[in-house]
Amino acid sequence: MSDDRLIHSTRLIHSARLVDGGTVVENGWVRFDGDTIGAVGTGDGWRDEPGAMDAAGTASSTVTDAAGAWLTPGFVDIHVHGGGGASFDDGPDAIARALELHRRHGTTRSVLSLVTAPVPELARRVREVAALTAADPRILGSHLEGPFLDVGHKGAHDPALLRPATRADIDLLVEAAAGTLRQITIAPELPGGMDAVRAFSAAGAAVAVGHTAADYDQALAAFDAGASILTHAFNAMPGLHHRAPGPVAAAARTPGVTLEIINDGVHVHPEMVRIAFAAAPGRMALVTDAMAAAGSADGDYILGSLDVEVRDGVARLAGGGSIAGSTLTLDDALRRAVLEVGIPVAEAVRALTETPAAAVGRGGDLGRLLPGYAADAVLLDADFRVVRVWAAGAPVSTSVTA
Repeated sequence: MSDDRLIHSTRLIHSARLVDGGTVVENGWVRFDGDTIGAVGTGDGWRDEPGAMDAAGTASSTVTDAAGAWLTPGFVDIHVHGGGGASFDDGPDAIARALELHRRHGTTRSVLSLVTAPVPELARRVREVAALTAADPRILGSHLEGPFLDVGHKGAHDPALLRPATRADIDLLVEAAAGTLRQITIAPELPGGMDAVRAFSAAGAAVAVGHTAADYDQALAAFDAGASILTHAFNAMPGLHHRAPGPVAAAARTPGVTLEIINDGVHVHPEMVRIAFAAAPGRMALVTDAMAAAGSADGDYILGSLDVEVRDGVARLAGGGSIAGSTLTLDDALRRAVLEVGIPVAEAVRALTETPAAAVGRGGDLGRLLPGYAADAVLLDADFRVVRVWAAGAPVSTSVTA
């Protein structure tokens, strides 16, 4: 590559409080070479990097002075259903609209979560996501949250469509995804549930235990069979009890299992969030579980086939009042984790970057500010509000700064 081409594709961010890999580095800098990270360092070494200075000896137009702001890897959301008034179940235009909302809030990569529907319809949607995954680096693949869920812990899923998995179901969905099924949530205690855990895991999907009546021993057995994620810990499952510890305790006990948590102040009390982080250090993944109303006004929405009412930013089923996803964005989840729950900044950032990326098999190229990783980054002010976002090396227009 010629020097001119290298300079043309280079961006530099310097003088940042760089948060990565569970640590904070003062006065850090990062160089992007195209869509990947080329170098990382501290101090004034950035001035000697290609493309840093123009012919007059001043900082190039592609250099950003962070002025001491927080700089993190781009956020990775592995459980999100939509936003900006659009749902991922409703096709490419809706998917693009929802992704743009979350990108403005720092989420540079997303697993598209699909709600319960008839299995042939889910196969069609998974094929659609597979095609988009090949064309759009923001999309990591699909997450099937249903239909293999417990009716008694259905949450905002249509109970008429919930069912145990059959071998035919598994084969159809795996074939449709063509390697892009990143996660599937299963209630392992259902008939054939453990076989489904093994089959989807063998096919390369991260199997999550969730919307389940499983007790502690059943959850342990599912993790032993290959499940590696707990879907939105504490919600839609038996809770922690001193004589019946349940799935959360089983996940916390099992090395390698990632615990999702929706930190919106509604789904889980802040003290329970703190307990979860303490019980499973380095294995917490902050997720939004956001539905279409994220970034939009209160009103009436549809989630899958069910009517949802959003009031004061809280989404609930019109019939029954169950919580129906959230209106959360990951920058808000981070802000709450640090300022309300008291999670150290480095640990909170890891929970929405490195840990979720690794949970869905992308720990080798996403979620870190290291050479060779994707050039995704978020600049945040002292109150953890988004100032700038870069995705695949390119600046993103945000809600704060164009």
